[in-house]
Formats: sequence, C-alpha cells, structure tokens
Amino acid sequence: MIMAAALFCCAAWSVRAQEKAEKEELRLYAQSAVLMDADSGRVLYGKNPTQILPMASTTKIMTCILALEYGNTEEIVEASSYAASMPKVKLYVKEGEKYRLGDLLYSLMLESHNDSAVVIAEAVGGSVENFAAMMNQKARDIGCYDTYFITPNGLDAKVNDSGKVHSTTAADLAKIMAYCVTDSPEKERFLEITRTQSYDFMNADGTRSFHCNNHNAFLGMMEEALSGKTGFTNNAGYCYVGAVESEGRIFTVALLACGWPNNRSYKWSDMKKLVSYGMERYQYQDIYEERTFADIPVKNGIAGKDGTPFEEALVSVTLRKEEEGLRYLLSEEDQVEVRTQVETTLDAPVAAGMQVGSVSYYLNGELVKQYAVCTDSAVEERSFPWILAYLSKLIFFL
Repeated sequence: MIMAAALFCCAAWSVRAQEKAEKEELRLYAQSAVLMDADSGRVLYGKNPTQILPMASTTKIMTCILALEYGNTEEIVEASSYAASMPKVKLYVKEGEKYRLGDLLYSLMLESHNDSAVVIAEAVGGSVENFAAMMNQKARDIGCYDTYFITPNGLDAKVNDSGKVHSTTAADLAKIMAYCVTDSPEKERFLEITRTQSYDFMNADGTRSFHCNNHNAFLGMMEEALSGKTGFTNNAGYCYVGAVESEGRIFTVALLACGWPNNRSYKWSDMKKLVSYGMERYQYQDIYEERTFADIPVKNGIAGKDGTPFEEALVSVTLRKEEEGLRYLLSEEDQVEVRTQVETTLDAPVAAGMQVGSVSYYLNGELVKQYAVCTDSAVEERSFPWILAYLSKLIFFL
C-alpha cells in the first residue's frame, strides 16, 4: 500500500502559535453586522453574520450591477403604470414616459428612487419577476445562498405561496458589495455612479429635468470611503452596505437593523468602528513558503530511455503554481499552517503531469489554498514484453 508523507509547520511570523487571542468585542448598534476582506471574502468580524433579515434599499446595489452587466445604458426605456405606482422615495415617473437607462442608474443609487428601480428591472429583465430571478441567480453565482430577492428596490415583500421574504444576511450583503467593487466586469462604472455627488438629467423628450444628490454621507466622513448604499423600511430599520480602500486593502461592511427613527446616525457609528477595526488590525502578508521535493521511486518502472531491469526508476516532481506569492490579509492573532503531502513511492506506469501530492495552506484551521504536486515526466512500466526485448538486445550484441 502506498504510504504518504505529511509535514506540518506553522508560519514563522505567527506570534501566537500556542493560543489564539480573542477578538476585541465591538459594541455595535446593528443587530447583524459584518466586516469582510473583499479580496478573499473572509469575514474579519461578525455580529450575527448569518441572521436572515430584510435589507431595504441596500438591495439596489444588486439592481445596479445587473443593469450594468446585462443592460445597455444608452437604451431608451419606458415607464410602466406599475413603476409609476411605487411609493416614496421616488422620481415620480409617469406611465409612458421614456428615459435613458444610464440616467436612471444615478436616480437609483444617489436618491434611491423606488420607481426608477422598477423601470430598470422591467427594461433589463422584461418584468420585475424575471429580474428578481436574475438577482437570485447572480446571488447564487457569487456564493450568497441565504439571500432572496423579490423586488429591485428593497421594499418589504413576501411571497404568499412559499412564505419567503425579501431578505439577506450581513455576510451575503458584504459579499455582494465585494463583487460589485472588485470582481464585476462593470466595477469601474459601478464605482463611478456610486461616487458621484450630484447628477442632472432630463427625460428622453426633454420635457422634464431632474437633479440627484448622493445621500451616502459616509463618502464625506472618511477619505478611505469607496462606495456604499443606505436603506430604510419599517421592517428593516436603517441598513447600510459600504466599501473602503486603504493601503491596497478593500474592506466591505454590511449593517442590518441598525436602529429605527430617530437613530439615523447609528449606522455611521458602526461603520467607523468596523472600518477602524479592520485598518488597525489587518495587513497583507505573503504566506507562501518555498518547497522542494525528493525524486520518488517508481516500482517496476523503466529507469530512463536506456535503463536496465536492475536500475531503480525515479521521477522528479514539481509544485504547480501560477502566482508569484500568496498574499492574505492577516492580523497578529491569525495562525497559518502549511501541510505537505506527497507520495513516497509510485507504481508504474506513471504519466507526466500526474498529481502525486499537495501543499495546503490553512488559516485558523480552514483550508484557504491548495497547490498540486505533479510529476515532471512519464515512467513506463517494466513489463514482460519489455524484459524480453531487453534480453533480445543483449543476446544480439553478444
């Protein structure tokens, strides 16, 4: 039976290898909150991070990114009677009016207009129901499985047949924002829209003009603020999802049920606490460690092109790795463990590029990266026909 060798070592820079320190307990107003590393999707701090709650107009980050990815911002779209019936906050579109889709995205993200969200959804998805299906599919694609969209604007909603409500978790919402600002092919346009302080436009026939101001006050509170979206409904309370960038690090923060009137400022207090927590504690470090491997004996293998039946066949192996290093956002309390597992012997035949082991990186006990160890060349089997052919050559030369 083939035996496997396992080597274990802790990264040298882990200053608390014996005992992991407890995270500082933050006093937050939000019922559910998450600070996330946007690059890895790792939750750096969480308070009830997987609690399912309504998210109000923070929904609109998904509406916006889908419109950018699947819509045409130059398309002229028409408002339906359903869109015109949306409650405040609204642009007050009228049935039959036409708008440039790109203009409505500013109405959506700066002023949080509920009617604009429906016009966008009907234009991009064909109907609100179809657009909601697109939203839910995108959520699953991103890895958000505790999120369920019903509306494009975040108004409280429930599906009577299933009992499902329009809801998410702080962990999912932070992940959606991370997608919008780091992974989406339309991330630059998303940032351009959400960072705009004011925007003016007209309807398609030029009979009405509109002015939008950005209500994301956090953009003016911290120079590191990158993007964000506020939200409020009676059920959801005050909500916020935002992103900040500092020294190459991008953090996303999601706050759900962060107070009710008159507690509008609670979300800014929580944002500052979580962002400060992330910036003070976490820095990028390269956790990659070089590895070399001994050649592996191959049982019943042919040793090279001109090998004899009495020579031991060996095959060299190499770590398959695409990137130069392995950068991770870490605090002093984080512990990294590198586990190497490589076969000690192989049975012929062996194919070139065959995986014979792995090098795995664990962060606080969870696997974060695994590299394959593969053979550099093929080794043929020392079969009975090969032995006969080898003996025949010996007799011929004698």
